[in-house]
Amino acid sequence: MKQNKSSFKWRHFEPAVILLCVRWYCRYQLSYRDVEEMMRERGLDVDHSTVFRWVQRYAPEINKRVRPHLKMSGTSCRVDETYIKVGKTCKYLYRAVDKQGMSIEFMPGAKRDVPRRNVSLRS
Repeated sequence: MKQNKSSFKWRHFEPAVILLCVRWYCRYQLSYRDVEEMMRERGLDVDHSTVFRWVQRYAPEINKRVRPHLKMSGTSCRVDETYIKVGKTCKYLYRAVDKQGMSIEFMPGAKRDVPRRNVSLRS
């Protein structure tokens, strides 16, 4: 990622350290205290509230820059439809299924509405 010096102006740590902490927090679902502990093990004294401020400041920008370069994995899917009884009424159940047969998403409906189903499950 191209580092703009103005976005890291007035920060006490190097941009590489800030981006590393934000990346670890977002990618590996760590807590702020976990990131603080990992940085302490590497010899840097960073408080968890500082990591929180970095994530609030830089995560949206990183997401905006990275999102166009990500590839969708397993974009091929099928939509199955069935008619089930829920209580005393019958409903349609639409289910998106990937190549391996795993359910991706499902959507119940009171009536058969194919155009709405295709838009809802594929978006």
